[in-house]
Amino acid sequence: MADLKNSPLGVFLRKNKICPICTAKKLAASTQIHLNGADKFSNGTALTPPMGWASWNLFRNRINETLIEDIAKAMRDSGLADCGYTYVNVDDCWMSSTRDANGRLQGDLATFPSGIKALVEKVNALGLKLGIYTSNGTLTCEDLPSSLYHERTDAETFAEWGVEYFKYDFCHNIPIPTNAPEISTVTLTKPGTSEGITLYAEDAELRGNAMLLTDPKMADTGRYVTGLEAGGGSMYFSNIDIPEDGNYALTLGLHKAGLKDKYLEIVINDTNVYSLIEPGTKGFSHDGRNQITVTLKKGLNSFKFHNPVASRMDSAAKQYRNMGKELQRATKLVAEKEGREEKPICFSICEWGWNKPWIWGHTAGNLWRTTPDIKPNWISIIGIYEATVRLYKHAGPGNWNDPDMLEVGNGNLTDDENKAHFSLWCMLAAPLILGNDLRQFILPDGSIDKDNKVLKIVSNKAAIAINQDKLGIQCRKVKTNGLCDVLVKPLENNEIAICFLNKGPIEMEISCNMQDIVKESFAILPRSYKYEVYDIWDDKEFEIRDSLSSKVAPHSVKLYRIKADD
Repeated sequence: MADLKNSPLGVFLRKNKICPICTAKKLAASTQIHLNGADKFSNGTALTPPMGWASWNLFRNRINETLIEDIAKAMRDSGLADCGYTYVNVDDCWMSSTRDANGRLQGDLATFPSGIKALVEKVNALGLKLGIYTSNGTLTCEDLPSSLYHERTDAETFAEWGVEYFKYDFCHNIPIPTNAPEISTVTLTKPGTSEGITLYAEDAELRGNAMLLTDPKMADTGRYVTGLEAGGGSMYFSNIDIPEDGNYALTLGLHKAGLKDKYLEIVINDTNVYSLIEPGTKGFSHDGRNQITVTLKKGLNSFKFHNPVASRMDSAAKQYRNMGKELQRATKLVAEKEGREEKPICFSICEWGWNKPWIWGHTAGNLWRTTPDIKPNWISIIGIYEATVRLYKHAGPGNWNDPDMLEVGNGNLTDDENKAHFSLWCMLAAPLILGNDLRQFILPDGSIDKDNKVLKIVSNKAAIAINQDKLGIQCRKVKTNGLCDVLVKPLENNEIAICFLNKGPIEMEISCNMQDIVKESFAILPRSYKYEVYDIWDDKEFEIRDSLSSKVAPHSVKLYRIKADD
């Protein structure tokens, strides 16, 4: 804070009667809790909330490549692309029910006959980007091939096609087991040879719940280590001398027990992590084996064996982190192979909020769903808003809370409900992913339907500017009586946005005291004799002094942008 006080900015603030120390405190208080984490997922995308369109809300499984091309053209021709809408996202049902001869996903042979790569090129030619979808499970939600256990192959496929957005659902997910194998020996063998180095359980360093037990029916010494499950214990070998660099077969000698699958992570030299699944046993033998290939360096190496997965949340986080890493690896690999600029893939985690992705999502992807699927009705919209507005500390540039796609223009939502829905998503710093039929914005003669009420809402640049503000701070609810909320969102240049939300069935008077807003530690708004206010939806400007108030229609909002008078 002392640095700010004596800096040119501090001099400017004092000259304009703005307290530098107060400003510094507010800046610190407004910083999201995860942004300084060393494990933050960052790929250069989604520095502001992503904007685009997705097929699922309206078209469900009734999609084809012609529809997607027409939507992309409508996005460009309607002016939505000029407003910032970039991604054209193909949701579930784009893929064939079988992988190709090389085990790769392929477009449905009837509805996407040209293939996804060709579709990407057509959408790119319009100045837009194509997004794709699968699920973090054995099948998608519509029971088509998905990416669990195929992460590397699918990430490379998407990167080779050139897609730039990836939604990863959670249907048919299989959790990582919390149980761990019981290890008797570790053998390291150079491929092509039968001789190797064998490490015995009784020589390991044990930590936590790990313990050494004996089964006389096992081969060798009959000793094995147990207690490696659920993050409770670990087994170490250090200073293992390896004769040369290269790949080695690592064979685990196991004590077989139990019908449940088991998971193990092998951490080599504290940096390289390998994982394996040991299936539950129905065999008669007491000892078994599991084998993987690892890369070792010449000289001394260390090995750690454990299962860090202690919960369903740990499992989901680890699986999504794995796919995020594979996407980053794939885009870099393909760019190097093809000698072109890297096309990073914006990674959308669609985990439905079951395992609190707002806690770990910033380590795995660019955005994460906070709730189950949205529906085109007021109750669904408000329910999702209520669940997401409390998560303000977890959002920021590059990593966003995602309250799901927009339903503006769908169902029987009224004009006021559409405005409120769009305004809330702007205040929440949420991705603005449209889900309506964009072709309706274009008249038969090819011109824009400028009287279309839905188009006027989703193309309101002043509302979009609140969403796309580079500070990337999600709004907070500063006042409520249950039916009416006052939301505040800090913006660049010491400005703020205020939203009055009326959730109830009758018109309500909503107000806030400006001095109370100034006192909020996160609201970077200077104290002033008067404030300049811009009403976003009524498109008018006015001044206030002590308070801001308005009558708000049922299921509606008033949305304002406010700055201190010079």
